[in-house]
Amino acid sequence: MSLTYEICIDSVAGAIAAEQAGAHRVELCSALFEGGLTPSLGTVRAALAAVSTIRVNVIIRPRGGDFIYDEHEVAAMEHDVALAREAGAHGIVIGALTADGEIDRAVTERLIAAAGGLPVTFHRAFDMAADPFAALETLIELGVDRVLTSGQEVSVLEGAPLIAELVERAGDRIIVMPGGGVTSRNIGRILEATGVREVHFAALTDEPSPAVHRNPRPYMGGELRQPEYRRRVTTAAAIGTILQAAS
Repeated sequence: MSLTYEICIDSVAGAIAAEQAGAHRVELCSALFEGGLTPSLGTVRAALAAVSTIRVNVIIRPRGGDFIYDEHEVAAMEHDVALAREAGAHGIVIGALTADGEIDRAVTERLIAAAGGLPVTFHRAFDMAADPFAALETLIELGVDRVLTSGQEVSVLEGAPLIAELVERAGDRIIVMPGGGVTSRNIGRILEATGVREVHFAALTDEPSPAVHRNPRPYMGGELRQPEYRRRVTTAAAIGTILQAAS
């Protein structure tokens, strides 16, 4: 069975690299260090204009941290879903939980309605659900197309037993897509252990900033600091290495 490869990206250049490498779909985000947040509308439009053969799904997540959202955050997500749809996005990626670790049905229904028929992926908020099997059934009832999960573990390799069981229980009712810590070294074992049809991964490489003048003293972020003059970029070569390892 042929596999579908989805690449997690945070730039237009990442979409181009994924298309060049032969991937099928991207999840367009901002702030990958936060686990992926809603990208700007300008980035969404630019990415869609830059590629032609690859599908662009857009994550809708207003902030980092937990997945329990207040009314204002939900309203913002509804607007962002509508904007992504109107811009021509091929799908949206959402996730919302209750304080008890259940799928937030009301919020999910609102966001699905805002998507206006676009395919919907439920992101790794699923990995924080209290009961993964109950959560899976809820997502199926709500009409979600796929769920992204690491098997509720630190990476897909550790979560492979749960993912395999989710795949078996899901059948043809929803796509279970593993994501989190997928590399060229472990993708073969992951595919063999889980029986999945789609796989999600990032393919990031460090690249120095082009800045000639550099001030090493101030930082633009918080206390957990990333190097100011280093970029994390998606490359076609890094994607190709993982695709080759999977074949």
